[in-house]
Amino acid sequence: MHLIETRNLCYSYRSTDLALNNVNFIAGRKKRIAVIGANGAGKSTLFKHFNGILKPTSGEVLIRGEPITRQNIREVRKFVGIVFQNPDDQIFSPTVEQDVAFGPANLGLDGKTVQHRVDEALRIVGIEDLRSRVPHHLSGGEKKRVSIAGIIAMEPQVMVMDEPTAGLDPQGVSNLIDFINTLPEKYGMTVIISTHHLEIVPEIADEIWIMNRGSVVGKGTAQEVFVQEDLLNSARLQVPVLPRLIRSLQRQGVDIRMGYTYDEVEAALSEKLKGSP
Repeated sequence: MHLIETRNLCYSYRSTDLALNNVNFIAGRKKRIAVIGANGAGKSTLFKHFNGILKPTSGEVLIRGEPITRQNIREVRKFVGIVFQNPDDQIFSPTVEQDVAFGPANLGLDGKTVQHRVDEALRIVGIEDLRSRVPHHLSGGEKKRVSIAGIIAMEPQVMVMDEPTAGLDPQGVSNLIDFINTLPEKYGMTVIISTHHLEIVPEIADEIWIMNRGSVVGKGTAQEVFVQEDLLNSARLQVPVLPRLIRSLQRQGVDIRMGYTYDEVEAALSEKLKGSP
């Protein structure tokens, strides 16, 4: 059984304008999934269907094999947590601690359990020292961590992150990559992200789904997706710089194996240099 499945999902913001067009999407257990596409591709609209923020114009969304209904919407939103692109959209409490506590408290948990979840969430994202701070006085990266902690405290099985690298500095992006990569094995979560920062996708995704103008136009691993330059160009995307560099060297006659992550490309270049006369 899939954790999330959409079947022929269509959605219109206006009667004649399809934001999603027959989207068939699947998220399995303990997966790292990247959804990529240019602005307006439909990524955020798709994500808002995963926990019932939006309702399909046609088609359906299944969570653990069951459609989203009024009766199960509370459980769905406990099961699927969404971190929005702009953290100000989901931070509103007077202190960081209170903001992180809001979700689990509204699940009806007792005070001791809520406090334990808050403490653990703050520890996981590394902001224990911010617990008494006013969220709106924090930096963009700190706000992003607060919004992530708020979702972690609800202990979802699926964490959805819409453009999580937006507003982060390079160190923040690096920390985010490390964090995302712990979620499946250490915490048993499936993580689904959208990003314009394609350079990080091979580092954080087992599966890549490509969207263009409201439709899924391709999917696969980094090795399968980032060799399809025509497909990426048609979706107004580019191959990330590292595999693009290796491909350029190969076209110039350099016998070097392909790499998609920094570690893979470093190993390929090192191997090639050591083998040079």
